[in-house]
Amino acid sequence: MASSITPKPFLGATKPNSSLSSDFQRLSISSLRISIKPRTHRNLQIQAAGSTFGNYFRVTTFGESHGGGVGCIVDGCPPRIPLSEADLQVDLDRRRPGQSRITTPRKETDTCRIYSGVSEGVTTGTPIHVFVPNTDQRGHDYKEMSIAYRPSHADATYDMKYGVRAVQGGGRSSARETIGRVAPGAIAKKILKKFSGTEVLAYVSQVHQVVLPDGSVDHDTVTLDQIESNIVRCPNPEYAEKMIAAIDAVRTRGDSIGGVVTCIVRNAPRGLGSPVFDKLEAELAKAVMSLPATKGFEFGSGFAGTYLTGSEHNDEFFTDEHGRIRTRTNRSGGIQGGISNGEIINLRVAFKPTATISKKQYTVTREKKEIELIARGRHDPCVVPRAVPMVEAMVALVLVDQLLAQHAQCNLFPINPELQEPMSLDFPNLEPANI
Repeated sequence: MASSITPKPFLGATKPNSSLSSDFQRLSISSLRISIKPRTHRNLQIQAAGSTFGNYFRVTTFGESHGGGVGCIVDGCPPRIPLSEADLQVDLDRRRPGQSRITTPRKETDTCRIYSGVSEGVTTGTPIHVFVPNTDQRGHDYKEMSIAYRPSHADATYDMKYGVRAVQGGGRSSARETIGRVAPGAIAKKILKKFSGTEVLAYVSQVHQVVLPDGSVDHDTVTLDQIESNIVRCPNPEYAEKMIAAIDAVRTRGDSIGGVVTCIVRNAPRGLGSPVFDKLEAELAKAVMSLPATKGFEFGSGFAGTYLTGSEHNDEFFTDEHGRIRTRTNRSGGIQGGISNGEIINLRVAFKPTATISKKQYTVTREKKEIELIARGRHDPCVVPRAVPMVEAMVALVLVDQLLAQHAQCNLFPINPELQEPMSLDFPNLEPANI
């Protein structure tokens, strides 16, 4: 590549030496060649920083357990949806700490504020900023954890990854970050309900060795009021008492136990999900398994389906009284081929026992010295009662993201009425449509 250079002094530079200047000027254009090797372009954009979820309904969370607060930015929310802070507060109250004796005693009101994206009571289509301040931090409770790693906690792996970590409250590994999931999840649930009558409900189906029998909850009729009728969020009163007793017993010993949260989706639009890599169950699995303390996921018949033959497991089709194609059973869990079929979506998420306990455990310090640790701080003896709204939120976020994708790809033009059906109930007639 040839180039010519006219010597001009930089601003403030001294006048160049005259002999050097004349020698430089005698340099011919043809003799001055600058060789530039082809550069290998590298994509320096980080796609997996870990704090953003979704493609079309996009949520970015921020904040830490003992920082100034936590929150989220929601991008891609449709405009003209009625929305207030009270809409979000319902689910945030279900998630907040200190709500009963079987949860962490940390006292937070988790009062949210919406700072953008909503005007005169409706969404504007621009990013929605939600913030919740932290008000009851106790950093001194984490003195021991600043030098020693809690067994089965993220303390060690955060140090291994970043070489530094926020000690107080566990930083981003604390379940407090889920505020930034539950708030946008409430928005997603509202959109789904208004658009297609879709309901997302979760409940506790197992605490330690107390397991709710299959079929004891009617997924066609179970209500939010039934789930919220007790502090463990199990819609079966008899088993709810057994679960509460199990948590109380371990709580008084300074230990912890795990459990299972079951989630169902009623009136899910057909056609959500895509073949191969973006199957609906794969998206749901990633979403709920990103929650703190999760250890397992199954949907439909799950692992129990492996004990059946094909003739026992298959869901046979029939045509109902409205002329809709349905399945007589639902071992597929409302999803076939990675695409929703309109039946009830059902899934289960396993949560491990809380890692931070007040019993003596053996561990090592950051200096690799083996020691005994008795952890302090305020922690849930069992996470599943508060995990219920978290699971609902992540499922709703997946569904609304898939709904936007389906509407853009397959409903942009008139549908094939012989094989497809409208996804919405009466979406054009939302309350604020006339403003």
